[in-house]
Amino acid sequence: MAAHQVMIQTFCMCTVWGEPLSQTAQSFMPEFIYGVNRNLAKARMLLKSLVIIGAILGSVLGIIGTCVPWLFPNIFTPDQKIIQEMHKVLIPYFLALAVTPPTHSLEGTLLAGRDLKFISLSMSGCFSLGGLLLLLLSSSGYGLAGCWWALVAFQWTRFFLSLRRLISPDGILFSEDMSRYKLEKLRAV
Repeated sequence: MAAHQVMIQTFCMCTVWGEPLSQTAQSFMPEFIYGVNRNLAKARMLLKSLVIIGAILGSVLGIIGTCVPWLFPNIFTPDQKIIQEMHKVLIPYFLALAVTPPTHSLEGTLLAGRDLKFISLSMSGCFSLGGLLLLLLSSSGYGLAGCWWALVAFQWTRFFLSLRRLISPDGILFSEDMSRYKLEKLRAV
């Protein structure tokens, strides 16, 4: 359990590095998607740039985040049993960590496009199916390594669902239909 605690802590420490990509998408995308100077081509170009940056950042974080417990495990513990357990989950650790920053870019764009219904449904589905997969893997004797593979499945599912939604012909970056953006007069409460 101590090995997985170390890996989870380093995973959480590395995942926050992708959050500025989501914030960038949420800051600049609304103007391109439904602003006065609406330009879906620029929105698609910005998303492409953010995903490329996310892929590079994810690869770098994955490599560095994996190399530290692999090459320098004594930073965390001198116990060889714990180090062996840490080494068992390096592949799923890398796979889950590498996809996180580009996923932040995609989800930030969905938030900027106010596609909240899709985000809530997809995240509910991912959490439900991820929990079910986690239950199946842990009860089948895969132990904590199975939990890491469930995290990989969860992260990659989030990525592919968001990507598919954004590149679909009726997605927010391709649809010329402005009826989904209803202008309403705000009133003070």
